[in-house]
Amino acid sequence: MSRTSNRIALFIDGPNLHVATKTLGFEVDYKRLLKEFEGYGTLLRAFYYTAVVEDHEFSSVRPLIDWLSYNGYTVVTKPTKEFVDAGGRRKVKGNMDIELAVDAMELSAQIDQMVLFSGDGDFRCLVEAMQRRGVRVTVISTISSHPPFVADELRRQADVFIDLVELRSRISRDPERPREPPHMLRRDSHESRHRTPDLRAEWLLDPNVAFLNHGSFGAVPCCTVPFGGDRPQWKNL
Repeated sequence: MSRTSNRIALFIDGPNLHVATKTLGFEVDYKRLLKEFEGYGTLLRAFYYTAVVEDHEFSSVRPLIDWLSYNGYTVVTKPTKEFVDAGGRRKVKGNMDIELAVDAMELSAQIDQMVLFSGDGDFRCLVEAMQRRGVRVTVISTISSHPPFVADELRRQADVFIDLVELRSRISRDPERPREPPHMLRRDSHESRHRTPDLRAEWLLDPNVAFLNHGSFGAVPCCTVPFGGDRPQWKNL
């Protein structure tokens, strides 16, 4: 199949990709990433998924979301949820797996190749379902971290696995080059596909700290929750 007839869609698990690249010591330049995959065929869609904290005036992920929305990406978001676990610890959760899976299945008849940026093993069944529909699936994550960031069952199921280390020179942001100012204009709610925007927070470094896996245009958000505290306190690391 020629590159011109190869119809591609990118599905980016934003928090997962951020943590993987942070572990490897680089940040993604999303303009370069888009350009890289435009060379692989006809790029029909580039989806970016993240959950977002609704009740804060500013989120460090907001500039990234705004920039992506105006520069070729379809951003899909939803609000995070707060809950208290069995140990009395307040946590913030935002999982976008279902949204990503639904979009992929709906688009399966229009694409030849799915490129999934995630190491989450929960996507193995989605990969298998896409393959049954004749779609080739490329998974992009890393086995160069310790432990490997990609689930073994997901890597085995994929038609092709690409380590982020192999793409680093082509999609990373040059640390010596100043960042482009993000587009701060906002779309009205009826013009945007935002289901509301920030992150997926499920990695706990200790009982009182929830890491919100995100960023690339700003500091990594961190939520500290004092034991028995009333509301999370937000800061940038």
